[in-house]
Amino acid sequence: MARLARLEGASRGGDYPFPMSARAVPVALQQLPNALTVFRLLLIPVFVVLMLAADGGHSWPAGIVFAIAGVTDQIDGFLARRWRVESDFGRIADPLADRLMIDAAVIMLFIADHMPWAGLVIVLGRDIALMLGYKVIAPDGYELHVNLVGKAATWLLYAGIGFLIVTPRSTHWPYWIFWAGLVLAVAAGVVYAITARRESRR
Repeated sequence: MARLARLEGASRGGDYPFPMSARAVPVALQQLPNALTVFRLLLIPVFVVLMLAADGGHSWPAGIVFAIAGVTDQIDGFLARRWRVESDFGRIADPLADRLMIDAAVIMLFIADHMPWAGLVIVLGRDIALMLGYKVIAPDGYELHVNLVGKAATWLLYAGIGFLIVTPRSTHWPYWIFWAGLVLAVAAGVVYAITARRESRR
């Protein structure tokens, strides 16, 4: 009876401990996670244009676009896992959209003299290293899974960069959030490399 009650609760949209089957989700909604990923990719040029029009890298419109990208980054991955509609496109495009948006933001802030060169080098260097590393590992069938450290790093980077975008250059506290996220991002990259190396040797 308890099991039946849980199943009935799930059919009514209640809290259920297991992901929803793709067959239970309308076909149109199954494309929503990928659509959100494409939407995030399209937001990147919009963000760049707004940053170019900003005064000293300080722009609320650009900050709002950046925040929307950060929120949809969490939503599309959650829905894909929840509905069991993860796709090869999503596995590649979702982290790519995430990296490109953050990279674009860091570059634009650096151009506006609102980002130290060390932050630019570390962020771009990490992303290039991850992409090159994945190219080497991918032919062996290795699938990169984001760990908790990587997720926390992404949240902190989005928060730190977002606050930098909407605050003047004289504001220093967003840098603490940014550097904390960057430290976690580097740590996550090391974990990915160690895990991938271990798996490739099996």
